[in-house]
Amino acid sequence: MFISIDEKAISWFKKEFDIINPASIKMYPQYAGFGEKHKGYSLAFSIELPDNIGFAKEMNGIQFFVESNDVWFFEDAETYLSVNEHTDELQILFKMEQNTILH
Repeated sequence: MFISIDEKAISWFKKEFDIINPASIKMYPQYAGFGEKHKGYSLAFSIELPDNIGFAKEMNGIQFFVESNDVWFFEDAETYLSVNEHTDELQILFKMEQNTILH
């Protein structure tokens, strides 16, 4: 499992969630939307403390984590979080093992 979060994405989270360090952001699949990686699921975020961490990454005082029961959503792909320069919104890309990029 690989998750990349660039500096612009970190700034976006700080602004959107009004974060004062330290903080924990849960990344999880939400049954809604029209996700490209898993049909019917989209990637969601919430500020909360971890319970049973399956993956964690700390950047600039923010711990990004995935609970162990949600790891399935991120398997077989690299996940990239960045900011779209034109819309100034969070952009999520999944690079599958076959080098296919999904938005």
